[in-house]
Amino acid sequence: MLDRLQALADRYDKLSELLCDPAVASDPDKLRTYSKEQSDLQDAYEAYNEYKIVCEELDAAKVMQSEKLDDDMREMVKGEIDELSGQKAKLEEQLNLLMMPKDPNDDKNVIVEIRGAAGGDEAALFASDLYRMYTRYADNQGWKVEVLDTNLNDLGGFKEVVFMIAGKGAYSKLKYESGAHRVQRIPVTESGGRIHTSTSTVAVIPEAEEVEVDISDNDIRVDTFCSSGAGGQSVNTTKSAVRVTHIPTGIIATCQDGKSQNKNKEKALQVLRARVYDKFLQEENAKYADDRKSKVGTGDRSERIRTYNYPQSRVTDHRIGLTLHRLESILNGDLDEIISTLTVASQADLLENAE
Repeated sequence: MLDRLQALADRYDKLSELLCDPAVASDPDKLRTYSKEQSDLQDAYEAYNEYKIVCEELDAAKVMQSEKLDDDMREMVKGEIDELSGQKAKLEEQLNLLMMPKDPNDDKNVIVEIRGAAGGDEAALFASDLYRMYTRYADNQGWKVEVLDTNLNDLGGFKEVVFMIAGKGAYSKLKYESGAHRVQRIPVTESGGRIHTSTSTVAVIPEAEEVEVDISDNDIRVDTFCSSGAGGQSVNTTKSAVRVTHIPTGIIATCQDGKSQNKNKEKALQVLRARVYDKFLQEENAKYADDRKSKVGTGDRSERIRTYNYPQSRVTDHRIGLTLHRLESILNGDLDEIISTLTVASQADLLENAE
């Protein structure tokens, strides 16, 4: 591994030279490519430099330990060796993770689809709560949110909502949110005060570039229709809503949130491209699902991943056995602890399968 790390460090230094070259600075494509490559290497580069410093200090302390020392000095050197040995072990673990193959989608924007599932109107209302949770988390991260399509019920809940979250690392942090989310609470429609259980499903899909998914005009059918729901005078009078069907796969995407048919078509194609890309990803992941079960799940959309219990103000992630008693703050977007714990569990799983 040290040879690979040294090669990585050499490449990082070379990229620093290239980025200072006037010929590169005047070439936007090269500048963007080299900057992206260096940014991807930066964490490993910095950890490797820290690791080399710790190793040098540890070697020096061991040499000192072999010399004739009084008892106080020997004890001090021993303490320093123990501390440096601990730092070295942590850095080795960190470097092992950094050198693992990276998910190529981690830095991408995401398209999030939330649908009310079991529970009728209550499931739709819970879907709107999940939408608010993710949009507030996105705000906390400094990411941009854009609604692509909505389908409301009579109570103002979402039968379905599709939206994009744009920001660096959005997929790396949100990719474990796909699955069935369960809520336990007294619905607003319940007159007897009984607790009901409802579910909504979440799908987090990496945004697909046109070069990644080539969708020919001959492979799609575009239908237009009148918008439904809130939207002012254009609703049910102007055919601004667009439905795009990918004929080879049967995948459909719609958009009716804008008043412009062209913009709605553009957004629908964006969603369609991501769904087709996700279909290929799911098929590829299915090949390995039986051989390798992740601690954070297989990514199956029907897998129950989390329960939100209102009476006890409790949120439980079933994949990692994490229970937190602060439901309100989590639904207000405070997802950092859950997401970081899921990430650590996934990293541990990668290391375990790599051994």
